[in-house]
Amino acid sequence: MLFDTHAHLNFATYKDDVGEVIKRTLKEGVFVVNVGSQYTTSKRAVEIAQNYENGVWAAVGLHPIHLVKRKINLDDSELLESEFQTAGEVFDYQKYLELAKDPKVVVIGEMGLDYHHFEEGDNIPELKKQQKDTFLEGIKLANDVGKPLMIHCWDAYDDLLEILKSNLVEKRGVVHSFIGGYKTARKFIELGYKIGMNGVMTYTTDFNRLIKEVALEDIVFETDCPYLTPVPHKGERNEPIYVKYVAEKVAEVKGISCEEVEKQTTENALKFFNIK
Repeated sequence: MLFDTHAHLNFATYKDDVGEVIKRTLKEGVFVVNVGSQYTTSKRAVEIAQNYENGVWAAVGLHPIHLVKRKINLDDSELLESEFQTAGEVFDYQKYLELAKDPKVVVIGEMGLDYHHFEEGDNIPELKKQQKDTFLEGIKLANDVGKPLMIHCWDAYDDLLEILKSNLVEKRGVVHSFIGGYKTARKFIELGYKIGMNGVMTYTTDFNRLIKEVALEDIVFETDCPYLTPVPHKGERNEPIYVKYVAEKVAEVKGISCEEVEKQTTENALKFFNIK
């Protein structure tokens, strides 16, 4: 069994076949958490999870890029929708609290810091403050409902570490789609956080040192679908069953069996999400 800890089957890309994708996912023995990026997709994630007794859960949160309304052009590696409109949403604590109380919600997120998508003319100090303030609200929400955090961070690991050192997240969390070095990963692990690995690990050998240095007990797998489709399916729409290719890459680099990798990382996820 494998666990895709970060998927977006609640996104419009799957509007016509989400049921079929989930059917394939569960048939292949893959559990999944659909992650919200704004209120509408968070609500959708909860609604999808409520249709399944087991194997499908939800995360609710406000992604930092949705704090400002603008068009975002995705990098080629992120695939599919090359451009989309962000929400320009203000975090409504009470609305998210009501969603977060649902028993199918096992983690708060994705929330965090994104310094990658700043544009020329932006008031960067003000935008960074806005992101940090909203992230602190996410930490409060996680602590209020007793659930961990699913953390988005791009080009902001130093600031993220500073915040997490100063603000205790009682159930800790996952640094989703980690693309830093192993020394940075170790700093998060020392704080009690898991490292989320996805298809990016299959694109290059650049992350082999990271894979080798991070203990299996500190890793969870994800797809971030529909984005970041792993080799050998890069260029196609991603989906949770492709998480197996991430597992295969980690097993290859660590020189251990896929069975050992699957067993340990799934145990990590079940424990992290407090799923019995």
